[in-house]
Amino acid sequence: MRTKLLIEQHFHGCFGIDFNKASVDDVLYLSKEILKYGIGGIFPTIVTDSVENTKKAISVIKEAALKQTDDTAKILGIHLEGIFINPQKKGIHNPEHFLKLTPENYKLIEDDFIKIITLAPELDEGLLDYLSDKNIKIQAGHCIGGNLSKCTGCTHLFNAMSGITHRGESTALSSLISDDIYTEIIADGIHVSNEALKLVFKTKPSDKIILISDSLPITKSNLKETVFADEKVYYDGIKATSKDGTIAGSTTMLPDIIKRLANLNMFNPEYINNPYKYHNIDLNGYIEWDKEWNIIRVRNK
Repeated sequence: MRTKLLIEQHFHGCFGIDFNKASVDDVLYLSKEILKYGIGGIFPTIVTDSVENTKKAISVIKEAALKQTDDTAKILGIHLEGIFINPQKKGIHNPEHFLKLTPENYKLIEDDFIKIITLAPELDEGLLDYLSDKNIKIQAGHCIGGNLSKCTGCTHLFNAMSGITHRGESTALSSLISDDIYTEIIADGIHVSNEALKLVFKTKPSDKIILISDSLPITKSNLKETVFADEKVYYDGIKATSKDGTIAGSTTMLPDIIKRLANLNMFNPEYINNPYKYHNIDLNGYIEWDKEWNIIRVRNK
């Protein structure tokens, strides 16, 4: 089977490289290596950090994007996950760096290369309207609110958000029942159970599901521990968690997630196309897969 190249819109790094701390050369190396896994477009994702460090990370990724060559996965923009999230659903994020959801605070780190922002809509103080005018994808995540009327998407469904309830609103419930909301899902078998995945695939229109890895720098490296989001993270060979057991992110890449879903008879090739529609972009190249969804060949043009 032949498909488009994969687009990864939510990942924090791999090969030992952390986008919050990477150099320009690090980002260029990652973008070249990740293409071998069929990933042709990336949105490097920055976790909650200080304003100073966030601005530095944005600058590094932008510079790397300008220096890319034809043999790299195209850097399509930055996904800012954090700073504007709810402390009640902070996950691994450091609340010391959280800011109120105001245009003034966003202007502290504002950059035209930020294309996706994960935030808590229930804490909005004028930021969502400000972002809506800038063609930025606004995604509800690390939050508890159920009003997603000003959001275009939902970040890693079920994880770090209010879950499904049969009374009242919740983030997960609103995302599931809204046919207009694009919904990220980490289908690595750790973040979301197979039964919950079945619910998502039955409930959401197939053209609104975005497969992501949310991968950590540990992914495809020899690291067994690292510091991520100011927290020591430990990898036991299956999952990566903080000392208190909080899952920090995934250690699986998109091709492995696709193969896993295919083996469970839960994969729809349309999922590969959805990020193209969500971001209104196109990439040259393709992936050839065998019948077991192993990558045979990657072409970038």
